[in-house]
Amino acid sequence: MVRYHLLRLWREFKGEILVLPGRSILFFGAVTLFLLPLASSHPYLLRVVSLACIFAIFAASWDLLSGFVGQLNLGHALFFGVAAYTSGLLNLHLGWPPLVTIPLGAVAAVLTGLAVGIPCLRLKGPYLSLATLAFPVILMGLILMFTEFTGGELGVPGLDRLAPTRLHEYYVVATCAVVFILLIWKVTDSKLGIIFHAIREDEVAARASGINTPMYKILAFCLSGLFAGLAGGLYAHFMRIAGPSTLSMLTSFQVIIWTIFGGIATVHGAVVGVFILFPAVEVLRVAPEFRMLGYAVLIILVLRFMPEGVAPWVTDRLERECPRCKEHNAFTRRDCRVCGTPLRVPLARGVPVRGEGVGAGGRGGAVAG
Repeated sequence: MVRYHLLRLWREFKGEILVLPGRSILFFGAVTLFLLPLASSHPYLLRVVSLACIFAIFAASWDLLSGFVGQLNLGHALFFGVAAYTSGLLNLHLGWPPLVTIPLGAVAAVLTGLAVGIPCLRLKGPYLSLATLAFPVILMGLILMFTEFTGGELGVPGLDRLAPTRLHEYYVVATCAVVFILLIWKVTDSKLGIIFHAIREDEVAARASGINTPMYKILAFCLSGLFAGLAGGLYAHFMRIAGPSTLSMLTSFQVIIWTIFGGIATVHGAVVGVFILFPAVEVLRVAPEFRMLGYAVLIILVLRFMPEGVAPWVTDRLERECPRCKEHNAFTRRDCRVCGTPLRVPLARGVPVRGEGVGAGGRGGAVAG
């Protein structure tokens, strides 16, 4: 029985992960994440990678709302900061452990997403973006107003650690990152993700098809707030402080840069963007006078030659889309792994052949047998 289940698990793993180069790279990247401390357990390295894992969750949550649903959120730090402050205040004033405060911070972020999503339902385009940008500014003003409770500009310091040692904290954060990002990917790859795509492409057509677009947009705000809140709670206890920086506009804009750099509306693109840009900023600390210049040049060059982001650019060169069933295949395959359609067939006298023909009813619709 055990052997049967192991063989079944291997077949599913081979058919879902190893069959595509892009997924294989992501899988081995996750494995490397867990094996990294065996190569080097330097505290600074573990700190940088741990923060990258937290910000990867944060970036993927923004991609879920803005990339897949098309609701451009310029104030995504609101969810991050609300969860960080909620977790920090509950831990500091009530003495509750991180295992309790982080989920409660995520719940607070979900309620915040509900509070933001309802009044923004009728807003679109730049009006929605400006409205979302205003909320963290309002909350920042409230924090600076009630300094006795929130700590004001100093924040809420002295929080409990996620784990006794930095190594244990690293594994807690890395495990949470892998699990939460996989959950976000499963959401986007489900029926709900198809509805989100429909709303992004044409909300009027989606509504005409019977989709309750206001409900699904509110759901997207809540889901995005949930995962951003989990990232905010992890960040507060990892850094042992919840401060105004978690609500700053720079935090909101950083997550947008990471996601667009890596590849918007892909989930894994947001993760790739964080794991490239965040460590790059740390590396550039060796030349502080050129740090921001080098950061900006890197972004400009990548977006100039890879306008869709790093992850889609790499995927396009390692995978081929079947012209018939639209499934992705490794670039080494000649036929589609699903329907068997030839992926690379030479043209004969300019006439489209099987697998590369013009759609039915188009000009030159003759297809070679």
